[in-house]
Amino acid sequence: METKEIMDLTKQAIEDRRYLHQYPELSGEEHETSRFIRTRLEELNIELLDYEPPSIVAFIKGTEGAKTIALRADIDALPIMEEGDKPYISKKPGVAHVCGHDGHTAILLAVAEWLSRKSNQIKPNVMLIFQSSEEMTPSGADRLIQQGVLERVDAIFGIHLWQGLEKGKIGLTNGPMMASIDDFEITIQGSGGHGSMPHETIDPIYIATHVIQSFQSIISRRLNPIDAGVITVGQIQAGTNYNIIPDTAKLIGTIRALTPEAIHTIQTNMVNLTEGICQAFGAKGTVEFILGTPPVINDPGQARFVESIIAEQFGRETFEAIDPVMGGEDFSFYLQERPGAFIFVGIGGEKSRYPHHHPRFDLDEEVFPDAIQLFIEIIKHYQ
Repeated sequence: METKEIMDLTKQAIEDRRYLHQYPELSGEEHETSRFIRTRLEELNIELLDYEPPSIVAFIKGTEGAKTIALRADIDALPIMEEGDKPYISKKPGVAHVCGHDGHTAILLAVAEWLSRKSNQIKPNVMLIFQSSEEMTPSGADRLIQQGVLERVDAIFGIHLWQGLEKGKIGLTNGPMMASIDDFEITIQGSGGHGSMPHETIDPIYIATHVIQSFQSIISRRLNPIDAGVITVGQIQAGTNYNIIPDTAKLIGTIRALTPEAIHTIQTNMVNLTEGICQAFGAKGTVEFILGTPPVINDPGQARFVESIIAEQFGRETFEAIDPVMGGEDFSFYLQERPGAFIFVGIGGEKSRYPHHHPRFDLDEEVFPDAIQLFIEIIKHYQ
């Protein structure tokens, strides 16, 4: 691509991103963001498809039209009070774009502008998905899929401006890339009483300690050592006073895994251990799973396609085969339905030194040209 063309697109993307950054909206509430996107696409004379707002889906017909690829950006922000002195800081107290979705949206709008100029030169059909509710359950991706957004899509691609990857690098894997996110609530029903007479009770707090300890045996002795998994108990709720043994205790936490098989192993053993340990102590244990997002698993063929584009268009030294991360992303729902790839564009450096979801997180906008060009090259080379 010509340098002037990409820089013109980048200039607009930075302007859009800074505007969106000042007016963030939470998952499912992105109505002003949606109107902003809709207005921009209408100005570009791009067809808008009828999907449930606040998500926006656009369609550009290619010259051949035999195949359709989708590109996705997430549009929601987080319930965090932003910190710092940037001139475009959030104007909404307690809501902030501290994950990068404002950048993803601006980049895809830049690609839309390029498509509006070059539509007579593009072979595949291109669907642009500006998706609500990535950060919260229920997932905006899952909702769009239920509405049929992928019915005529052959492949789908998405990017994440990634603080954990060095600026100047673009990376992905050709298999599991990000973890599933499932939560759990465990209730241990015992029999309470006075703290001085524990022999007359069935102490659910004591039992809970055994249950928690047992979970680590799932990771070390039940899960295939080649697989990765995490079980974290983040909350213990029990008791009302120092000298009372309560009737119940509740354990609340999260599970992360990189394959469906690992998820099944973890969940099955959590249920068996909880019920068995509780029964051994004369209590009753129940496990409830709150299902979130599946693991992000890139299609090997599409991942190799993206890798070849990175190497040819940006230089072999730009590509990095990344290790999977235990964070999650609802782009996984799309990849369950269609082949595709999720790609990290590195922003790690001085400007983006704080991690995602930190109150001082910020994007290094110098990577925008590469992110825009990456999407464009995928469109130009897809067959």
